[in-house]
Amino acid sequence: EITHFHTPTRTFHSIDLAICSPSLLPFFSLQTDPDLHNSDHFPIILTDNRHSHLHTVFSRFKYDLANWTKFTSTACITTTMVCDNPIDTAVNQITETLIAAAENSIPQTKNNFRRQRKVWWNSDCREAYKNQRKAWGRFRRYPTTENLILYKQAKAYSRRVQRRSQRESWERYVSSLNSTISSKKLWEKVKKASGIFTDHNINILYQNGIPVTSLQDIANCIASTLSQTSNSTTYPSSFQNHKKLAEKQKLNFKSNSYAPYNTDFTFHELKVCLSEVKNTSPGPDNISYQMIKHLSNSSLQNLLYLYNRIWHEHCFPSSWQQAIIIPIPKPGKDPSNPLNYRPIALTNCLCKLMEKMVNRRLVYYLEHNKILSPFQSGFRPGRCTIDNLLALETDIRTTFLKRQHLVAIFFDIEKAYDRTWRYGILKDLFNCNLRGNLPIFIQNFLRLRQFRVKVGYQLSDPFIQEEGVPQGSVLSVTLFALKINSIFKHLQPSIKSFLYVDDLYISCSGDNMTFIERQLQIAVNKLTEWSILNGFTFSTSKTSCVHFCRKRRLHPEPEIKLYGQVINVVSEVKFLGIIFDKKLTFLPHVLQLRKKLDRALNILKVLSNTSWGASRLSLLRVYRAAILSKIDYGCTIYGSARQSVLQKLNTIHHSALRLCSGAFRTSPVESLYVECHEPSLEYRRQMLTLHYFSKILTNPNHPYFNYKQSRFLQRLQDARPSVVPSFFTRAAGLLHDFNLDTAQLLPSPVILLTPWIPHGLKFLNPFENYDKTNTASDIYLKLFTHHRELYHHFIPVFTDGSKSSTQTSFACVFINSTLSFQLHPACSIFTAEIRAILHLLSEISNYPADNYIIYSDSLSVLQALSSLHRHSHPLAFRILDLHDRLVCRGFSILLCWVPSHVGISGNEIADIAAKNASAVLDNSTPFKDFKHYINLALHSRWENHWNSQSMNKLRSIKPVVESWPTLNNRKADTIVTRLRVGHTRYTHRHLLMGEQAPMCTQCNCIMSVLHILSECPNFNSLRLRYFQTSSISLTDLLGKTPHVHLLPFLKSIGFYPLI
Repeated sequence: EITHFHTPTRTFHSIDLAICSPSLLPFFSLQTDPDLHNSDHFPIILTDNRHSHLHTVFSRFKYDLANWTKFTSTACITTTMVCDNPIDTAVNQITETLIAAAENSIPQTKNNFRRQRKVWWNSDCREAYKNQRKAWGRFRRYPTTENLILYKQAKAYSRRVQRRSQRESWERYVSSLNSTISSKKLWEKVKKASGIFTDHNINILYQNGIPVTSLQDIANCIASTLSQTSNSTTYPSSFQNHKKLAEKQKLNFKSNSYAPYNTDFTFHELKVCLSEVKNTSPGPDNISYQMIKHLSNSSLQNLLYLYNRIWHEHCFPSSWQQAIIIPIPKPGKDPSNPLNYRPIALTNCLCKLMEKMVNRRLVYYLEHNKILSPFQSGFRPGRCTIDNLLALETDIRTTFLKRQHLVAIFFDIEKAYDRTWRYGILKDLFNCNLRGNLPIFIQNFLRLRQFRVKVGYQLSDPFIQEEGVPQGSVLSVTLFALKINSIFKHLQPSIKSFLYVDDLYISCSGDNMTFIERQLQIAVNKLTEWSILNGFTFSTSKTSCVHFCRKRRLHPEPEIKLYGQVINVVSEVKFLGIIFDKKLTFLPHVLQLRKKLDRALNILKVLSNTSWGASRLSLLRVYRAAILSKIDYGCTIYGSARQSVLQKLNTIHHSALRLCSGAFRTSPVESLYVECHEPSLEYRRQMLTLHYFSKILTNPNHPYFNYKQSRFLQRLQDARPSVVPSFFTRAAGLLHDFNLDTAQLLPSPVILLTPWIPHGLKFLNPFENYDKTNTASDIYLKLFTHHRELYHHFIPVFTDGSKSSTQTSFACVFINSTLSFQLHPACSIFTAEIRAILHLLSEISNYPADNYIIYSDSLSVLQALSSLHRHSHPLAFRILDLHDRLVCRGFSILLCWVPSHVGISGNEIADIAAKNASAVLDNSTPFKDFKHYINLALHSRWENHWNSQSMNKLRSIKPVVESWPTLNNRKADTIVTRLRVGHTRYTHRHLLMGEQAPMCTQCNCIMSVLHILSECPNFNSLRLRYFQTSSISLTDLLGKTPHVHLLPFLKSIGFYPLI
């Protein structure tokens, strides 16, 4: 922050330093006043966050205290509701029924806002505090010694209960953390745990220079701004003329022909979609996903009937066209400007659930018919932002290798979501040959969208969103992707382009800058024509151009015009979260990342000084979610930077591990890695690089699935070793370095599962009512004999898999023959079991059609085959396909589970054959198994490196790299950690202070942890007292489970406070 203005030079400086202890940091916020107030220093404003200005809030349901049994029994969606009423009436009755049931079975929060709320405060805290108040009242009335003791005991117990509740509440929260949480959100959680709730109220806005202060007027002001953004009058005049002409042609989606995507929704689809939704905030009707998930099956069946009525009656409920907008201020923007707010829309969950079912069918149609471009990565299965970053980095590295130029233009589309042309979306659906219920539902879904803005406890008046896709809706992302998909059709072959949602870049490379400039200008002109015909507008101020080149001689920058204005040529650009500089050093990205991580590191400093959030496990979880996830993002790309650049992130990693473990500042980093069981950043980059590379090789739909560097480029790379190789060369080198290139990765299935048909193979389980641990083998044999009598006309065949430290194998047992094969060692036991079933079906296909029953002792494999989804094992899809082809040929094939090792003959033979398999079938390995194999290989490399640290003090105590349990007491855990590492405040502070190392006056040697705890004769008597021996090893004292008398011994020798 700028804090000083130097008048003579008219320059701004940051010379003021604010220091705060970690324990007080959550309670205060600091900002500078933009007015100097006749001084040369900007005033620094310190705000106490413990006093909120909010007094009224909306009540919410407390789902963790809900009586779901009562809710399920009272929230009955009846047949009469959904059959005998118009659709709007039916939706209203269902809403009223669910809300009434929720009010009777789910407690609600109070409307008043307490000054300091404690999210961890529960009934135990309340009862303990009540007893403390009672004891205090008794002591005040009768101030006896006995009553004083009782009061102190009650007070100590109350504090103990509150600390335990606070710690448990925080641990429950951190256990749910993932890499998507931002530092800002985590700070809010830390403050809430301290009893501070951030006031998100908007206090003032300026509309046309006029101040707006009341919440109602503020809400209306923001709503009016959002509504104006989506108004068709904001389109350029050229597009408005085209829009009027185009919309005169009415689109007729009605059709009498059969299309499977127009069939009624099934109960299977409803259950699948309901299982995938997250517990997000409810919409205007206040019905949440938690409520819908706890409806009875009969209520869900009736809800499904209503959905199907909406589907084929082509009537969209009017209440589902409304949304609540929560305005979130854009970071770094003026909060008094209504344009500087990002709308977060809350729509009805009942509507979003149906949208999800419709969206699954739409996505299946688009992907199955290959309508979406492979160069579009946004929100598509198996794709991510790294795909586009990889494409750009690969092209730049190849250009540098050829010593050519590459010019890339990064486009910014103004208000892309809010200004998407709705008729254009419907026209694209029509051109995709979609007819019937699906496009008609989308047509009704886009019509007459309304919203209200919520500020504090006030709602704005209803406003209309005339154009654009609805914010917060499930369908919006897919519809936007379809609308913008045609952008690729207007680019010439010499131009490369990739798109993630609305982040588009195009590039062209070559030796001749004139050729590059001409090709890019043609491409920009075509994109401009496309934008005029589709209602999009590229921002001339935010669109930028970067000339990537490593040639030293001077050359003119490209001059490319967009809407008649020259596109800004910059030296670096931020694209999908990664900063690309023109030399591709990634130094600007690493510096900015480090600056961001320095702020996030303050969270750990605060938590490590609390009584409730300072456990090592909690701190490590916070570190992985808030800091390490930011380092990991894009590291497969920026990991190609030189080591001097990447080392700037190591200090953050090391500081965080020291905070989490409590290790002393001079502790060796290798010891930190092993003690926290957290590898170095270099190992993590290698691991994530191999994970991503393997993922590409198993995804046939990925644009780089078949990418291979030409022999010319390989020879050129060998001739120019100083040039940083591309991602694929680096990843292939890592595979060879770790000896992982022997495996042949198994591609994921290209086919998509039809959403409206349940997929899977049902299996028999005649033993499901018997617990194996409590059932004798004789009973299982009798049950199996009875089962075979029922299915005597089926030929029995058996499969089994085996997994050891050296091999993975499987076996198939027929009546007269047994087949057994080895698989690649990376394969899991699950892969061996499922591969056995696939191989058995393949063998059966060579015989005449007959009845077969396949017996497997892997219940997990049979359950996986019974319900397939897109994340299922790739071999499961092959089994399903082969099974269907065999059935068509006249085979009848059943699957059945049998318990292992109970004496069933075929299963025992298969078990022995699998363990003794010697023939190698092939080296095909699925991605999940190979990913685990990569982790094992890197861990083995880490182990070998750790074994080479012969002088490391921790290695003698912890020779194996593994996770050790931590102590519950933070101080005790810190002391044990410092003793294990061998660096304490007493023995190593001289390294920081520039002093002489402490000496033992009796032994005339340098003080060390080993000498103090095990060798110094001064403490022999105390060792005999606590450990029954005068000489005890550090392994016995500080091993996996520290000695129970370690801490009393440290206190007795006076070393405890010096550690």
